[in-house]
Amino acid sequence: MRYLVHMIKYLGSKRRLLDHIVAIARAVPGATTAVDLFSGTARVGHALKGAGFAVHANDYAAYAHVLATCHVQADADRWTDAATALLAELQRVPPAAGYVTRTFCEEARYFTPENGAHIDAIRDEIARRALPVELEAIALTALLEAADRVDSTTGVQMAYLKQWAPRAHKPLTLRLPALLPRATGGASTAHRLDARDAARTLTGHLAYLDPPYNQHSYLGNYHVWETLVRWDAPEAYGVARKRRDTRANASVFNSRRQHADAFAEVVHTLDAPVLIVSVSNEAWLSRDALLALLATRGDVLVVDHDVRRYVGAQIGIHNRRGERVGTVSHVRNTESLYVAGPGAVLDAVRRTKQ
Repeated sequence: MRYLVHMIKYLGSKRRLLDHIVAIARAVPGATTAVDLFSGTARVGHALKGAGFAVHANDYAAYAHVLATCHVQADADRWTDAATALLAELQRVPPAAGYVTRTFCEEARYFTPENGAHIDAIRDEIARRALPVELEAIALTALLEAADRVDSTTGVQMAYLKQWAPRAHKPLTLRLPALLPRATGGASTAHRLDARDAARTLTGHLAYLDPPYNQHSYLGNYHVWETLVRWDAPEAYGVARKRRDTRANASVFNSRRQHADAFAEVVHTLDAPVLIVSVSNEAWLSRDALLALLATRGDVLVVDHDVRRYVGAQIGIHNRRGERVGTVSHVRNTESLYVAGPGAVLDAVRRTKQ
């Protein structure tokens, strides 16, 4: 199976591993429910829902929660008609320059001023309508995905390109996000909790864990999306015009000192018989440390995949003004899927690899 739906560009996206993750989940005997504890763009949760699992997605970032509400919680059979009509109406809203235009088009260069004014007007209209939660999440996701198609970055919002990307000159166009019908396993849900709290709250037959693995905060890397969702006109700083609160809201999972203990707490607490953990060889946790930790949950199987690094690593190192200042040491990583659980389950997973 191939999952070719559009979702925003994202550091650490597991697009290339989706088939493998879904195959492992399907191999777990009797499994119909899954927990996605660090859901990000909800790409994995969306794929698991498409495979029939009732997915309980979680992420602390507001933009990630909206993406999961759209791609995981909202069901196509309930919302497609209403969302299609709403997006057509939003597309016709006249542009009106506001916070986005000033902050991300004039003080920075993430979008052209023309597209910035469309983003401002559409976001204001979404806020004005006081929509049902799931319908609002669909509209916001459509806006994020439309903005992502016309941005001028390498895929993260630490900086913008020195010269406009060709796509930046295309008009902002809303499209219906890739909604899925309700899964055969039941209703899916989206949550916005600290992962440690979510581990004590959410349950499933299996859990997928893809924690942050270094000091770079996703809120800092995707601060534009966070602001578009919160719509709180925050004070911004620096050339990148980041939200000032990104300095104060760092996750323990982005702390080298706290990461291992925080992740161990999740592993020990989570109520799911089978864990699927996605970890890069660039992560702070070594293979030996992760194997020892996951062995407390049962037998452990590791499947390695050679993958290209994120797009920024393909084009070199740039400063905050988008100027190239260095080259990267390597352009490929090993992404490993660790599966922990009863031996009989791992035997079933191994058979899918034969």
